[in-house]
Parts: sequence; structure tokens; C-alpha cells
Amino acid sequence: MADGAALARAPKAEELPPALRRNAPLVPTDSSASRALAAVIAILTFLAALCAGAAEIVASSAAQWQGAVANEVTIQIRPGPGRDTEADVAKATELARDTPGIAGTRALSKTESERLLEPWLGSGLDLGDLPVPRLITVRLTGSGPSADLPGLRQRLVQAMPGVASLDDHALWISRLSTMANTFVGVGVGIVALVLLATGLAVTFATRGAMAGNREVVEVLHFVGADDDFIAREFQRRFFRLGLRGGAIGAAAALGVLALGGTLARFWRASPAGDEIEALFGGFEIGWRGYASVVLIGVIASIVTGIVSRVTVRRFLD
Repeated sequence: MADGAALARAPKAEELPPALRRNAPLVPTDSSASRALAAVIAILTFLAALCAGAAEIVASSAAQWQGAVANEVTIQIRPGPGRDTEADVAKATELARDTPGIAGTRALSKTESERLLEPWLGSGLDLGDLPVPRLITVRLTGSGPSADLPGLRQRLVQAMPGVASLDDHALWISRLSTMANTFVGVGVGIVALVLLATGLAVTFATRGAMAGNREVVEVLHFVGADDDFIAREFQRRFFRLGLRGGAIGAAAALGVLALGGTLARFWRASPAGDEIEALFGGFEIGWRGYASVVLIGVIASIVTGIVSRVTVRRFLD
């Protein structure tokens, strides 16, 4: 009611002095400064959305890696003087098969065990005279907690002390989880910094708009408009700018992520595709990733509106 009364008491445009006559809104959204601000918001939203998508890809890939690693354990048989390594491998395999929760076992041959050392020692070396340990991969049923791994480890130590050992990959899973959580934390931090930069850009843009429209604000105060009315006007205009920039940035990020997934699927049958899949999995962020990208675009527009309103109120106070 107060705003309506203030507007009713406002003089008509033709009654104002020529210097105060204007047909544009209080905060124009189609000026060069407004378009520049929308472009800045779009770029910052695009970067924040890419960081969020990358963090989601790493998190999902790490979960797949952890599931694959946690679903298998490895038995290592070390050759020793006077021992029959093949007999030790067969005995360890039999003990693993008799353990509850074991889905299957596979003993690697001597050639396969030596081939595992090629990434570190290179190919073409004669490892026949070296005591290369033999490995037995053991697949667990389900997620693995039902398997009696402590009992299997104890039986291996009792049957072949100093020869057989069980590795449940707990150290690698812990390191992988730490790496994934660190990367996700860095991604969240970058998104927060980008949103902070968006707020600072909106703050300077709002102050510039207030300085450029000082005489209009004074006239509005003169005819009875309160600070809330002026702040809402600025908030509405800047929210539209933020919504436009956030939508453009989020759409561009979705396009880049979708393009990356398409290229990964196209290259999947090639050696490069195998490397990409080994590092990033299927390069698919899922519905949570897409939802986070859209949410960042919405948050950017909300931040723009709130920051502009707070800045206007501080400026008027």
C-alpha cells in the first residue's frame, strides 16, 4: 500500500525536468554493462559446473574402483629353497576354495606373474632365475564382508609359514578413498570460490548501477519510495541477469560433459578409449552430476539477487 501511494504521488514523466526524464527501467538489463555482467556470470557458472561434474566423475569412478578392488583378495606364494612352488600354489588354492564366502579362485602361471613386473622392469628380461612370487586371485561373494578372510589368513600361515600371505587390498582402498575425497573436497572448494567471485562481481556491478542512477534514487525517495522498494527493484533486475548467465553457463557445461561422454563412448574400442575408461570409468556423471550442474546455475542466480539486494540496502543506509 505504501509503495502504491508513493507511485500515485510520483509526477508524470512529462512534468519532470529534461535531465530526469527516462523511459528505461531503473536498472536496465539490456545495456552493455548488464550484458558484460551476464557474460561474467555465465563464465563463472560454466567453470563451477565443470568442477562439480569432474568431482562427480571422480567420485563415481572411485566408487567403481573400490568395489572392484574390495571384491577381490590376493594370495602370494613366495618360492623358497627346497619347496615345491606348484604344490604350494595348489594347496593355497584348495584352502581358499574351502573358505566360506569365496566365489572363485584363479592361480596365475609363472609367465603371468613375471609379466606383472614388466611395467617396472621392462620387457625382454629373463626372470627365470629370480624368485618371482606366484599370485592367486580370490573373488569374494557379494561385497566381501561375509568371507572368512581372517580364518583363511590364519590357515595359510599355519600350513605354509613364511611362504603364503593374504593381501585384502585394505591399504589401496584407503588410499583410493582418501584421494577421491580430497579431489571432491577441492572441487567443492573451487565451486565455493567461483560463487564468491560471482558475488563480488555482482557487488561492484550493483554499486556502479547505484552510482549511475543516483538522481533516480533521490527522486524516488523524494516522492515517498522506501528503501525496500528500491532494493526489490534492483534485486529483480539482477536476478534476471543472474538467471540468464547461470542458464547459459550451466547449459554450456552440460553440453561439454555430454560431448565428453559421447567421445569416450566413441573411443572406447580404441587404445586411447581404454586409457580413458581406466582413468575415468565410463565418463558418465549420472543424474546426480547433471542435477548438481543445474543446481549451480540456480544458485548463481539466487546469489546474484541476494547480493544485489544487500548491496543496495548498505548503499542506501
